[in-house]
Amino acid sequence: MGENWETTEIPFSSGSSCGSSLPPILVPSLLILLALILLAGAELLVPGSSPLAVKLGLALLLVGLTKVALGTSMPELIVSVKAAMLGQSDIAIGNVLGSNLFNILFVLGGSAAIHPVRTTALKPLDLWMMVGVTVILLPMLFSGKRLNRPEGLVLVACYGGYLFFMWPK
Repeated sequence: MGENWETTEIPFSSGSSCGSSLPPILVPSLLILLALILLAGAELLVPGSSPLAVKLGLALLLVGLTKVALGTSMPELIVSVKAAMLGQSDIAIGNVLGSNLFNILFVLGGSAAIHPVRTTALKPLDLWMMVGVTVILLPMLFSGKRLNRPEGLVLVACYGGYLFFMWPK
């Protein structure tokens, strides 16, 4: 019934260690500093997106689907590409699936738990796109449990097509 989870060692470059040379106080200090930088970035990104949307005549939802989504997804893109190049495909796929599950369930759920989240801009196309991409992705992952280049191009084309239909005419 349960799956057998295999562990894989991730090779580090020679001479690299996982951080035993840092003073103990430095790690929490760096984490706090990085959290503050992340918070400052969010404070700049979200308010900065609204005037851009108005100036371009775009719905805020479209700005969220493009500028904000691209900006916040760049780390996942870099990690997934690097993992795929190193032959660590499970990390690449797990990174994206885990991030999406976390964003939908924890980020959106947590935001709604703190303050109701309402939108008037969400269209049925947005929800059907999410369902459709999931339906497309399932057979891709179950057929050999890998994504190849043509399948990757199909997914990228789906995003491009979605943006094309969402863009104001």
